[in-house]
Amino acid sequence: MNTATLEKIEASLNTIRPYLEADGGNVRIFDLSVDNVLKLEFMGACGTCPMSTMTFKAGVEEAVKRAVPEVRSIEVINITHPN
Repeated sequence: MNTATLEKIEASLNTIRPYLEADGGNVRIFDLSVDNVLKLEFMGACGTCPMSTMTFKAGVEEAVKRAVPEVRSIEVINITHPN
């Protein structure tokens, strides 16, 4: 894993963590592949929230892609999909 890229990703996640934590959740880096595919894990309330898809698209993905354009794609390994 590229340490500089991971540090930039972590910094971008830190900008949205207060909002996630306010609702009892958080996010952590699960993996960053050699071809810059980022895998995240939602934690706490974010792991089971029916709004997690929207939180991911509007918040997490936007923050990371804006701050770290070298990330090719982002996946959440435990996202809750609405029925």
